[in-house]
Amino acid sequence: MIEVRSFDSLGGANHGWLDAKHHFSFADYHDPARVQWGNLRVWNDDVIAPKSGFPPHPHANMEIITYVRTGAISHKDSLGNEGRTAAGDVQVMSAGTGIRHAEYNVEDEATTLFQIWIIPDRSGGEPSWGTKPFPKDARSGQFVTLASGLPGDEDALPIRTSARVAGATVKAGESVTYELGEGRHLYLVPATGAIEVNGVAANARDGVAIRDVPSVTITAQEDAEIVLVDSK
Repeated sequence: MIEVRSFDSLGGANHGWLDAKHHFSFADYHDPARVQWGNLRVWNDDVIAPKSGFPPHPHANMEIITYVRTGAISHKDSLGNEGRTAAGDVQVMSAGTGIRHAEYNVEDEATTLFQIWIIPDRSGGEPSWGTKPFPKDARSGQFVTLASGLPGDEDALPIRTSARVAGATVKAGESVTYELGEGRHLYLVPATGAIEVNGVAANARDGVAIRDVPSVTITAQEDAEIVLVDSK
């Protein structure tokens, strides 16, 4: 099964400082057919205006991955962590028993990012935060694991769930393949560029929900930057 969810069909809200599109039910947007995909609960496509952002707020029992597409996001939390994550890089917050954090765009340009929430395998645990650079050149023509709770993915940022977040950059006319384990759910979004997934067309910022196939071959119709979540 391969289902394309066009960008125009996504829920969302424009708050002025934040223009958010929701791939899944979130805040005031609810679609019973789009609540989660496997353990993937949230995929928000956010545009954050310069000199603005999310004030301190709490989370618990969620793995929160931020993939910065353009600009940068600056993080501060109740554990004393502070850091800046720039375009192409990733930060992970394991909310565990509870954490408060703020995310601000202190830059002079808009920041665009994917905010991804994945349900943890178990509730509780000490909260944590980390960030890591992932140069796009290293992802050219192949998927690189960005965050993972799966065995063998020790070079990625750790998350407390049986899931993987991966990214690839693919030049027009080239293809990459991703093997999907039995019973797994794949959700894939091209941050930029038009692609085909096993021959099914998708445009930039569309969501592609996939299950019950052994593998997918993604062919770039234009130079593309691809992010996916593989979850149980």
